[in-house]
Amino acid sequence: MSRSLIDAMLNGGRCRCPKCGKGRLFGRFLKVEPTCAHCGEELHHQRADDAPPYMVMLIVGHVVVGLMLSFEIAYHPPMWLHAAIFLPMTVALSFILLQPVKGALIAIQWANEMHGFGIDGEEHHA
Repeated sequence: MSRSLIDAMLNGGRCRCPKCGKGRLFGRFLKVEPTCAHCGEELHHQRADDAPPYMVMLIVGHVVVGLMLSFEIAYHPPMWLHAAIFLPMTVALSFILLQPVKGALIAIQWANEMHGFGIDGEEHHA
């Protein structure tokens, strides 16, 4: 059975089960549900580990630094204004993106049958 990477990532990015897209992926902020309440897919196999924070840092860093440099070139604001704008923006974007990024990374693992997400719990390689 073929697993669609794009569909799985969209479901994971919405914090839903990568298989059915209906069950919740997270029970708490970053705690993955052991199984999907809707379709019964086992999700405890996931090994997202440190990848989500690294991806979030990459994304947020590029967005915030780009905006900060543009703002500096256009307006030359004082440093306190930079801090007042960009520190909260960095924290907020990090918290907003962490769950969807982790969900998408778990979905990539599921779609590629990695870490026990394969058929009958076995990894299969094409």
